[in-house]
Amino acid sequence: MEFDVIIIGSGLAGLAAALELAPRRRVALVSKGALADSASNRAQGGIAAPLAAGDSVDAHVRDTLTAGAGLCDLPATREIISRAGGAIAWLRGQGVAFTAEREGLHLTREGGHGQRRIAHAADATGRAIVAALGSRARGQGGITLLEHHCAVDLLLAGEPGSAVAACRGARLLDLRAGTVFDAIAPHVVLATGGAGQVYRTTTAPPAATGDGIAMAWRAGCRVANMEFTQFHPTGLHHPQAEGFLISEAVRGEGGVLRLPGGERFMPAHDPRAELAPRDIVARAIQAEMERHGLDCVHLDVSHQPREFLLAHFPTIHARCLALGIDIASMPIPVAPAAHYTCGGVVADVAGRSGLAGLYVIGEAACTGLHGANRLASNSLLECVVTGRAAAQDILQHAARRGPQAGPAQTEALTMAARPSPDLARLRRELRERMSRDVGVVRSDAALHRAAAFVGPLRAGLDARLRGEGLSLELLELRNLALVAELIVRGASARRESRGAHFNRDLPAVRATA
Repeated sequence: MEFDVIIIGSGLAGLAAALELAPRRRVALVSKGALADSASNRAQGGIAAPLAAGDSVDAHVRDTLTAGAGLCDLPATREIISRAGGAIAWLRGQGVAFTAEREGLHLTREGGHGQRRIAHAADATGRAIVAALGSRARGQGGITLLEHHCAVDLLLAGEPGSAVAACRGARLLDLRAGTVFDAIAPHVVLATGGAGQVYRTTTAPPAATGDGIAMAWRAGCRVANMEFTQFHPTGLHHPQAEGFLISEAVRGEGGVLRLPGGERFMPAHDPRAELAPRDIVARAIQAEMERHGLDCVHLDVSHQPREFLLAHFPTIHARCLALGIDIASMPIPVAPAAHYTCGGVVADVAGRSGLAGLYVIGEAACTGLHGANRLASNSLLECVVTGRAAAQDILQHAARRGPQAGPAQTEALTMAARPSPDLARLRRELRERMSRDVGVVRSDAALHRAAAFVGPLRAGLDARLRGEGLSLELLELRNLALVAELIVRGASARRESRGAHFNRDLPAVRATA
């Protein structure tokens, strides 16, 4: 199969790129599940933009740098935030209906922000965006949707990591037909999201197995900041929660964190209390849980009228009520959950990686916007800006019709008759190990234990792929093990505690800056 552009991943970044390209390029949009099965679809909060009177790009940049604990790339941060207003205007032009207030948009506030600047669609912003953009993508003749297709690896001309290497497509596994084929294109865009599934408890969807990061690493690309996994402070703690999170906006609208006895504890940890950046709130909750032997704490927003909660948080209200939790009259049990991969494949704001022909956008990329800890609601902004910028950069190249230059010889792989029965057990063991040793709080000894586990696992899975054949279970576990190894290596190499990486054995450097 031949295209002008292959986009792997159907979240907001991939959809934005596809819609910008479709009128003038033949685009393949590859989704491991259905089109809407993405982390973007789960996003509750919204998109940060300096739209309010008295707000500014400079103020938004300052808040981003503070949350990022000194590791944000300033030019990239400023460029992305300066395009925030245009990103929201573009989304509205695509049919996204944001929550309005009087003559403009209703803006809410989230942790780490100095003021209200979050444009949202109630508390299901991602779902509204993906529904609007997904509908448009399905109606575009220039987009070939390849749903239920898993990318196996990138196809290269030249050796991985060499100066002449170039990306020429991707090997794909059709999960319904059980066939493997090569898709060829001069431009490949990785928009595969993060790697939340490397942890036992996560808000990320099941498909978030770090596929793009792993494929790019195997192709010789650089990665950065993998040690900075952001844990959302308030994942819903319930056996049937299925990764559901309680939006940062609940704290932005006055929600407070309490111990089971009702005592509020955040003011003792940080002067910003519940509105401190996520890494600080997550560590505070973790500390209180350990101190009191708890498996969760409580988020209380019951002081707000029911009408207010129904208007602002209808999805959260309904989901909690279905589990027997009436947020208007009782606190919500919450605990930290792996939420966002702040690092990724090194790329610029236009998605250009170090490999010719390969673009990386959205959560799979490390543009420098997030630094050591992502500021709330900057991620959807980054998806729109980098997705559109990557498309515009690709459009500057002449469209190549007809057969493309063939890739280097690649190893023949076949579809396995059935996955090996031990893969599920190994995946559970990996996630347990990462949660225990490389979670919210780490130590040198814990990182050493994790390294001793993930290194041999990763090497063994590479060998098994050649011997057993392809299956989704083996491909995902192979990628998870590699990403876990990159996280452990990054965490071990960083000899400080900063942002989302906190090592008990090392001093904090600007952790609350």
